[in-house]
Amino acid sequence: MAVDIKKLFNEELPASLTANAEDARTIGAKYQMNVTGEGEWNIDVTSTGPVCKAGTADADCTITIAAEDFQKLVENPQANGMQLFFAGKLKVAGNQMLAMKLQKLFSYKA
Repeated sequence: MAVDIKKLFNEELPASLTANAEDARTIGAKYQMNVTGEGEWNIDVTSTGPVCKAGTADADCTITIAAEDFQKLVENPQANGMQLFFAGKLKVAGNQMLAMKLQKLFSYKA
């Protein structure tokens, strides 16, 4: 089932970060998610967060991915994450090790 990317970043992720604030802060990073054709969001899961807001800001790790590839990533993060990365469809700038922690970020439930 397709994910509503804007709803995910504007409503679902902020709600789940609030519900899991203490654990989210243990990630200790700032992410910039650029989903081509959908939008850009800055996610702060440091001691000052957790916050997910539209727009761009300083980040420790920047992820750039097309909307259709993001759908594949959400469906099966482990299998498709590496596949998309090595195919050049998932671009990671900054601290690449932080990209591995994204799965935890998206596993929270509100």
